[in-house]
Amino acid sequence: MANRTRIVCLHEGKKGRSIDPLFIRALLKRLDPAWIRPWPGNNVIRTVDCGGRSTLIATMAKELKAAGQVGGKTTLMIWADVDDDLESPEKLKALFWAAAQTEGIAPDQFGGVVFAFARDRLENWVEFLNSGATDESREGPRVKDPDAVKAARILGDLCLKGAPIPNIPPSLEWSCRNWRALVERMR
Repeated sequence: MANRTRIVCLHEGKKGRSIDPLFIRALLKRLDPAWIRPWPGNNVIRTVDCGGRSTLIATMAKELKAAGQVGGKTTLMIWADVDDDLESPEKLKALFWAAAQTEGIAPDQFGGVVFAFARDRLENWVEFLNSGATDESREGPRVKDPDAVKAARILGDLCLKGAPIPNIPPSLEWSCRNWRALVERMR
């Protein structure tokens, strides 16, 4: 396939303290997108721990610029938490767009970014995927590696089936729509 690419995933959290890279890698491996290089022997998924939100927002613009300069195809994913200070994933996306504009990022370049925003934390998704229910108005319980990986695989299986997911948390539905839009673009 001529348009093979790699995936760069920027996320909140600190190395060794966040379940995000485990969840992200397990999910993407389960989804096995057709447009990336073969898994064996390649560093196709690069996860980058960005600490807090402001660092993540600043890093996104730099990564977009770097991807454009390299000339290769890169899918940039941003994984973040929609905390209580924001109403919705769209409000958080607007913060990323404002920062991208100050760095001279074009709308079409920004439009290629895939956003996955969990409310209040990724643990809420893990709770939903492992139990069938969560309350996004509160922080989900902290989880360990095996629970995060199990949940990511469940989500991958659900995405591959393409059927509606009953009781899906709104932030997960929003993020799934972003992923499906990427899949359509890459066909």
